[in-house]
Amino acid sequence: MEQILALLPDTPIVAFTILLLVTLTIPPIFEKLRLPGLVGLLVAGVVLGPDGLGFLEPKSEMMKLLSDAGKIYLMFVAGMEIDLEEFRKKKNRSLTFGIATFLLPLICGTLVGQMFGFGLNSSILIGSLIASHTLLGYPIVTRLGVATNEAVTVTIGATIFTDIAALLVLAICVSIHAGEFSPASLAFQLGALAIYSAIVLFGLDWAGKEYFRRTGDEESNQFLFVLLSVFLASVGAQIVNVDKIVGAFLAGLAVNDVVGHGPVEEKVEFVGSTLFIPFFFVGMGLLLDIPAFMESITSGLPLTLAIVGGLLASKLLAALVAKLLFRYNWNEALTMWSLSLPQVAATLAAALAGFRVGLIGEPVFNAVIVLMLVTSILGPVTTAQFASRLPLPKLVSDSRKETDIEPSNKSIWVESDISDQSQQQFTVVVPVYNPLTERYLIEMAALLARHESGAIVPLSIAKALVHMDDPKLRGAIKQSNKLLDRAVAVSEEFKVKADPRIRIDHNVAQGICRTAREENANLIVMGCSETSSLRTRAFGNLIDSVFWASHCPVAVMRLLDEPINIHQVLMPVKSLTPRAVRTVRFAQLFADTNQAKITFLHVCDRRTPKEEALAFKPQLEAVLSEAMPQVKYQIKIVRHDDAAQVILKFAQSSEMVILRSIRSRTAGGLAVSNVTTRVIQGIACSMVLFGEPHS
Repeated sequence: MEQILALLPDTPIVAFTILLLVTLTIPPIFEKLRLPGLVGLLVAGVVLGPDGLGFLEPKSEMMKLLSDAGKIYLMFVAGMEIDLEEFRKKKNRSLTFGIATFLLPLICGTLVGQMFGFGLNSSILIGSLIASHTLLGYPIVTRLGVATNEAVTVTIGATIFTDIAALLVLAICVSIHAGEFSPASLAFQLGALAIYSAIVLFGLDWAGKEYFRRTGDEESNQFLFVLLSVFLASVGAQIVNVDKIVGAFLAGLAVNDVVGHGPVEEKVEFVGSTLFIPFFFVGMGLLLDIPAFMESITSGLPLTLAIVGGLLASKLLAALVAKLLFRYNWNEALTMWSLSLPQVAATLAAALAGFRVGLIGEPVFNAVIVLMLVTSILGPVTTAQFASRLPLPKLVSDSRKETDIEPSNKSIWVESDISDQSQQQFTVVVPVYNPLTERYLIEMAALLARHESGAIVPLSIAKALVHMDDPKLRGAIKQSNKLLDRAVAVSEEFKVKADPRIRIDHNVAQGICRTAREENANLIVMGCSETSSLRTRAFGNLIDSVFWASHCPVAVMRLLDEPINIHQVLMPVKSLTPRAVRTVRFAQLFADTNQAKITFLHVCDRRTPKEEALAFKPQLEAVLSEAMPQVKYQIKIVRHDDAAQVILKFAQSSEMVILRSIRSRTAGGLAVSNVTTRVIQGIACSMVLFGEPHS
């Protein structure tokens, strides 16, 4: 091994290349073994560190920089992912559960520290380490369709309180450890922290809104502003003697409302989950002293068991308090317990900060690593077990009232800005740029517009150049005219009015969305080649940008046959939220234009009780009977752990699959797999990806 190391050049590029290789290959391997990818990164750090192959040196300046950047980014993403809107809705209950699930573990951890001979300051820090939680189970409740359950939203809202409180305790403990304790110094520290927090929360919020308003659609500059805000807040935290992760978390909360759920947020999370955060977990593995770790597990086994057991018991007790106060059932209480179990983001970052300043020693640090491993596995497993028993939500609101869903096939379209709705013409905008897919797209748009007695707007975007007399621009306009002439000819075959448009714009996606807004369009129909990916992992693509910016629904289509020849349609339905119902309406609308038959497929978790799974059928039938009852359909209900596998199996006997576009979130900073993405990659028939305006 020493000979291999001698052959490698002594340059930071080698270490950076190794980190990239580890980040790319290790997490997928561990996920296939049913283990969290972050566990694989920790193991990789151990293997590549001083006690392993020796390829990476934890004390190198580059490794310290990347690890610190990852730690800061991890806490920033944790703050940014907190749904402030849901917190505001259930703020009283979230605050109550947050206090319970923070104080009880804090007291328990402090008692454990005192029992094992630690000082009061270190004992309180140990308690704060197990008081917060990371929402590793959030993607699971989303996949199960129960993310809007009150118990789930209360637990998510409680994350704000537990993370902030845990980081504040860390800041105070580190401050006390750094100097002599006195009430005056503590009051000064708390005052400085309060002023600093106000500056970050309100100052960054104001500055971000002003900057975003002035820069318009300059996403690259907006991304750089967010990145600067994170590290500026971290530097400010160190100035007031607070750990930098406190500043990063506050910065995440501050820009939460500013960034919103849009392209900039996606770029921020992409950079973090792809680069910085995985580097932090590898760095954590490098810090593990394997001989000391094994000794801690053997000789320090009582301490480790006490910390892990104390966490499990205190979090369960907090969930029981919520059950009694808010009259939740056992499945809801246990779901709250399982969601609050994982100790990853704040716990690891705070443990590392405490370890580096000498507040906790290797035995506690190693016990925290064991705690992370146990809870990051146990938490998601128990969440899948108990959340699957929660009842699926009925027509609950997602920013609209239940009564807003009209029993009409037009409920899928956004409301017109025209006051006289009776004079509003149904309009479909069809961007055309590929002659090979143009005819099928125009046919589909024409079928839908004819059904609604509307019109289509074929649209061709010519990329703007500096000089309007540039020969390249003239050529682009000439090509656009050819495409639009073909589109008009196809629409005439279906006896549908076509109003073609050429738009010169620097940004193709914005050109499409602006034209749709100007035309007051009800739907955008876009094409997708058979080989292109609908969801790139890079900084977004044309389709992603249109999904984010459009004011109306967007239907992205990969049509392998003429729409008039498609008669067997498959649509997976997970839950009956308003957005899901509007996608169902779209499927009914297409089927009614073409006398097609729809198979609605509901895949639920294998552990879902049979009676509960079958109860979904009458709910869906009630929705289907409200509009276009003449459309033929069948409902299939399957209990299976792999929804994508079931959908792909049914797709083999279908001519077209209609899917919803659902944005994936990150958990603990690592990307979460998406069923829709797997289905898109695997189906061999025609496909429609139906997405709605994000706002």
